[in-house]
Amino acid sequence: MIEKIDIEDLKEIALKAGEAIMQIYNKDFSVDYKDDKSPLTEADLKSNEIICTNLQKLYPNIPIMSEENKQVSYDTRKDWEYYFCVDPIDGTKEFIKKNGEFTVNIALIHKNTPVLGVVYAPALKELYSAKQGDGAYLSIVNSQLSIVESKKLPYIKEDKSTINVVASKSHLSEETQEFIDNLALNTEHLTLVSKGSSLKLCMVATGQADIYPRLAPTMEWDTAAADAIVRESGKMTYQFHSKFNIENPKVEKPVVYNKADLLNPWFVVK
Repeated sequence: MIEKIDIEDLKEIALKAGEAIMQIYNKDFSVDYKDDKSPLTEADLKSNEIICTNLQKLYPNIPIMSEENKQVSYDTRKDWEYYFCVDPIDGTKEFIKKNGEFTVNIALIHKNTPVLGVVYAPALKELYSAKQGDGAYLSIVNSQLSIVESKKLPYIKEDKSTINVVASKSHLSEETQEFIDNLALNTEHLTLVSKGSSLKLCMVATGQADIYPRLAPTMEWDTAAADAIVRESGKMTYQFHSKFNIENPKVEKPVVYNKADLLNPWFVVK
């Protein structure tokens, strides 16, 4: 199935959604709140409409799970071999603050593993993409929505003398801070950068960050697309637990998708 998916189609859809988002971003807009108190804007709904309509047109036989759609019961989706996992805007809080750190996210999941991902940051004009076996890339987009430059990930070499940590801008939990403090005790040089949305996973994929700990709640659609990019860049998103092996995380279990409960476990991207 994955060989039948043209990643250029998904990039095009993400760019279209991003264009619509920016039209709303650049004017005054209202904010509503969902039952879980998370914010919702006109841009979330418009982006979702564009993504879902275009995916259904191109790939009518592949189900779609989106944050902004009614959720399908586990009894139905547990039998899905492939499905699209969509977050029309990850980082709605950053969108509302107008700091540019929000993304459009489209992933293809095979059983419980993200095998293709597109992440577009429309305010930053950065388009991240990956397809299993084909590598991960960062493309720069111009004002006409054409790709002007692409780099294979990771493009920054690891500096063993410094640990670069990226953490959430709007959701830094006490547990995450404690994890970072413990890292600092065991390294001579540690830098900490705060970033919004799925861009944090993308920073590990590029090599800009060595580690992204998230010891706080996220949903599968928050991470799926960027997780595909992380994995194809040679990194991994690991499930965190109290005895997590930071020195050798490869002994740990990867995060999995299409669970009965769509809440992610705490995780560490490294």
